[in-house]
Amino acid sequence: MSSAASTKRFIVFLACLSALTLTGSCGWFSNGVASFVEEPFPKHLSGWRLFVGGAKPLTPNKGVIPYDLNTPLFSDYANKYRFVWMPAETSAEYSEDGVFKFPVGTVLAKTFAFPATDDSGKERIIETRLLVHAKDGWIGLPYVWNAEQTDATLELVASPAEVTRKAEDGSVQKIHYIIPNANECKQCHDNAKTMLPIGPKARNLNKDFAYADGKANQLAYWTKVGYLKGAPEADTTPKVPVWNDAASGTLEARARAYLDNNCAHCHQPGGAAEASGVNFQFTHSDLRKLGACKMPNSAGYSGGHQYDLVPGNPAESILLFRMESTKAKEMMPEIGRSLSHKEGVALVREWLATLSGGCGETKMAAN
Repeated sequence: MSSAASTKRFIVFLACLSALTLTGSCGWFSNGVASFVEEPFPKHLSGWRLFVGGAKPLTPNKGVIPYDLNTPLFSDYANKYRFVWMPAETSAEYSEDGVFKFPVGTVLAKTFAFPATDDSGKERIIETRLLVHAKDGWIGLPYVWNAEQTDATLELVASPAEVTRKAEDGSVQKIHYIIPNANECKQCHDNAKTMLPIGPKARNLNKDFAYADGKANQLAYWTKVGYLKGAPEADTTPKVPVWNDAASGTLEARARAYLDNNCAHCHQPGGAAEASGVNFQFTHSDLRKLGACKMPNSAGYSGGHQYDLVPGNPAESILLFRMESTKAKEMMPEIGRSLSHKEGVALVREWLATLSGGCGETKMAAN
């Protein structure tokens, strides 16, 4: 071996040794994803080896599969990039209605980014949230990206990030982007005191995705690569429409899909807001369970309105009032946004206006 080659190998060895000291792994310098199912978890995102070569672009490592949802959770207009990885020879078990049963070691990664306001096509990546199926259950790990966009650091209680975004009308907005802390992950992901993923359900994943090796239905692709077992053919699998694509479903179906993915993680049996008596899951069609003509059980200012949902009268529905609010203890969802999603609000308002029945004479509530 030449002297130059020996020197190069020695430098790589030192770099790997340094990475081991900082992250518990060789970071970018090793092949394959590193699995951690108990503490200590890597201090840096690179320690997981989910991505190759930093964030320009976010390139998944071998076995890390990108995925998308038909209708996602609104997060202050951030672009979101989702990936899944599972240990070798393991698979998730299909469920028709609920979240899939993932094997221990599974990593779900969701990265949040904002496009540059100069129309350059560049993005600033803010954070990557990992949901890891550890040996004692699921755990949320928030990693915050550095200014150089070369790596992200585990910050269990991260500071808010000041972000600018260009709105559709061309104006530039400043966002006080709040990164949920590790404990706040449970606020949305807990169900019956068990932390679970939210998005990877059949009805959300049943769509095509443009993979590097060609476009395919996500459920079929997961089955093909061994990440999913028990899934039926896509045309017999539940599917929610795309909330802002009128061609994908009726107005009601799109509004219900929006509420399912933005509200039902809390407002469902076992969810953090079960006591509210409102269930926003897509899997039922009972307007009363959606809060029609029901007085609220929960605390918080309701805009002086009496009922959670008033058929035919969105202006008197607490649901819409709280979707429009950005005030603490008033807005819904309670965390995960600082802006009101005006397009989502407009969708739900339009749907509420089409409902018939009303609630009779409405009274002004004491609050």
